[in-house]
Amino acid sequence: MRTSFDALLADGQPIVADGGMGTMLFAQGLERGDSPERWNVERPDAIRAVQRAYIEAGAQIILTNTFGGNRYRLHEDLRERATELNRAAAELARAEADAAAYPVLVAGDIGPTGRLLEPLGDLAFEDAVAAFKEQALGLVEGGVDVLWIETMSDLEEVRAAVEACREVAPALPVIATMTFDTKGRTMMGVTPEKALATLSELDVVALGANCGNGPDEIEGVIAKMHDAGTSLPLIAKANAGLPRLEAGVAVYHATPDVMGEYAGRVYDLGARIVGACCGSTPEHIRAIAQRLRSN
Repeated sequence: MRTSFDALLADGQPIVADGGMGTMLFAQGLERGDSPERWNVERPDAIRAVQRAYIEAGAQIILTNTFGGNRYRLHEDLRERATELNRAAAELARAEADAAAYPVLVAGDIGPTGRLLEPLGDLAFEDAVAAFKEQALGLVEGGVDVLWIETMSDLEEVRAAVEACREVAPALPVIATMTFDTKGRTMMGVTPEKALATLSELDVVALGANCGNGPDEIEGVIAKMHDAGTSLPLIAKANAGLPRLEAGVAVYHATPDVMGEYAGRVYDLGARIVGACCGSTPEHIRAIAQRLRSN
């Protein structure tokens, strides 16, 4: 069932976002090192099944399978197909959201390039904008409701992504979250308070934190953002606990019950939109939805 971001906000209740996509695809055989976005055209039923499971678990916002869908992150043989792969991903999510029994928002997922912008790295600002425009164009053509920039550590890269989104679809809402995985700051040293101030100036409709080192970290970030003062909805999408390497693979041990308790705490701290990130499954989202709807 179609909806809008404003409509989701209108009833004043907490909003449930989805969980990890990569976690689910690796469990189905996606090879590490390949681009998950390949499956948007080669295994579309698998992508739709994951998104359907999140909707059935209670998610009101589902992200497209495009986190690494820019030319700098895609596997080499896919780089010239960025717009196509993003369009396909949006169409898949759109179909599942439209078929849902309750209103579900489709968010076009835009992750970082994986490169450092000048002067710290070799990626020019305008080249980052161009890459994000390729991605945003496909997402908009595929029918997303909002553009969702996530897991950012550099405010200039966020600025490039927002600029690209505005150029492609000036009227479409833009959301942005950063990852504060370095002693309460992003890898580039950005504090929650600085992120709040800068992202607010970019006229995003919601902001917050995702990924990182688990629920405790994101709870601290949301508390700081809330205390700094904002009228914008705050977003918390924590990983399912602190990952541990087991046989060279990151394993997340937070149970659905643990993530349900996190949802209650982070909502009390000021988050309006709560979901999960790496290591999470539909069962984690089900526990989050049940906890939030018990308020």
